[in-house]
Amino acid sequence: MNIIFSNKAKLPTKYGEFNIVSFKQEGDIHEHCLLYLGNLNAQDDVLTRIHSECLTGDVFSSRKCDCGEQLDESMRVIAKKQTGIVLYLRQEGRGIGLFNKINAYALQDQGQDTIQANHSLGFDTDLRDFTIAVKVLEHLKINSIELLSNNPDKIEVWRNSNINITKRIPLIIDNNKHNADYLDVKKEKLNHLL
Repeated sequence: MNIIFSNKAKLPTKYGEFNIVSFKQEGDIHEHCLLYLGNLNAQDDVLTRIHSECLTGDVFSSRKCDCGEQLDESMRVIAKKQTGIVLYLRQEGRGIGLFNKINAYALQDQGQDTIQANHSLGFDTDLRDFTIAVKVLEHLKINSIELLSNNPDKIEVWRNSNINITKRIPLIIDNNKHNADYLDVKKEKLNHLL
């Protein structure tokens, strides 16, 4: 997998000034982002969040999920530590894309849960691929990470790489009346560590 990187730029945020780099697999239309603080090259125990795009949660502050709040909390924790990475991957709706995600939302409005809705639309539960995240961290020669995640599948990705997870840091977000059932599905059916 050949990865192309943009130039680095400064990105001032409400949490502080991050560095931002865009990257993509050569020949792929999906452009991802690397937000980071500190010196990352050949480091150990780098605080790391692998975040899949969620336009509705990340941009529009949807209360149906906990995605935007997890991204915010990750950036806050990294800013507090003054070192770490957010890998923002463009794989909306667990990989089904925005159009199909909105169709899945409509099915959820009719009573299906997030997994049932994906299946009704003809998709597997989760189509995301984290290979590019592994390749980016290998490119940076990062030896080990502290993973900001509740998702056991993300933990498994790193077990099959040369990068060790020395610690998992949970991202526990308070539920609300709009996302309580969604979080229950993540816990009960997707085995998220909530």
